[in-house]
Amino acid sequence: MIRRNVIINAAKEAGFDLVGITRSDALDREHNIFKEWLLAGNNASLNYLSRNVEKRFDSRLLVEGSRTIIICAISYLSPYSRGYNETHNTKIASYALNRDYHLTIKEMLHNTAERIKGQHPELKYRVFTDSAPLAEKSYAVHAGLGWIGRQSLLINPKLGSMLHLGEIVIDEEVDEYDTPLEGVGCGSCHACIEACPNGAIHDNRTIDARRCISCRTIEREDATTKAELHGWIFGCDVCQSICPFNRHAPEHRDRRFDPLFDPTSLDANAWLSMSDETFEEMAGTTPLTRAGLTRIKSNIKQNK
Repeated sequence: MIRRNVIINAAKEAGFDLVGITRSDALDREHNIFKEWLLAGNNASLNYLSRNVEKRFDSRLLVEGSRTIIICAISYLSPYSRGYNETHNTKIASYALNRDYHLTIKEMLHNTAERIKGQHPELKYRVFTDSAPLAEKSYAVHAGLGWIGRQSLLINPKLGSMLHLGEIVIDEEVDEYDTPLEGVGCGSCHACIEACPNGAIHDNRTIDARRCISCRTIEREDATTKAELHGWIFGCDVCQSICPFNRHAPEHRDRRFDPLFDPTSLDANAWLSMSDETFEEMAGTTPLTRAGLTRIKSNIKQNK
């Protein structure tokens, strides 16, 4: 059995802002909600979400011998997370302005796990960020890191929702597990629902990806997509920048999540005239490469 303080200290030393620990139990209620969401076609072109659904809500099916899930989180909130000038028509979600978080978070997770393994050499583990079929937001709630906001994202009362999550699934039990937060939540606030320009946010804290700007600007397009772009060319922060918890949250403290370029310095003409070489030099390590310059230019033309 591993002591909780060993895990907490390891995660903090690796640079994480938050860490919670929960058992590898099946999440039946969340599983049922997700299946209903899929049946309604809300996943649009995100076909991968309909695969491995059982594993997503039961880590024991994903990782043999799983006993415990360690949920780690770190803020990426920057000045660009607060929103753009209304006239700016080449807006980029703030998470995409720094090095691809999948790489950074996985490095931090392995760092954390190896620190734990230094005291427990027999430990077996696997690390995940959101590229794996694991319901990380739901498990984060059970680990006491926050609650699911109306915009379907995890909200922490101190750091808001501009958080990257990562998980370490281990084959050992811990002497003390966390429990969900009590007495906090969105209350009567519906700011994110009211602010979403395409009405993509449902009252039941889920998203209709067919109307979501983030999905529309990044994922494969299909006939079900109905989202106007409203000046966004990669991702969208509207439902987060309007959130009171993000408006009062401190900016990120880890330099690994500093923006690599200033998106407000680039207008439509600058992007449309940009060469592949310039794009690679400026954004080659960022999530923008997922869409690529050609797709970004196409998004800009649709905003005109």
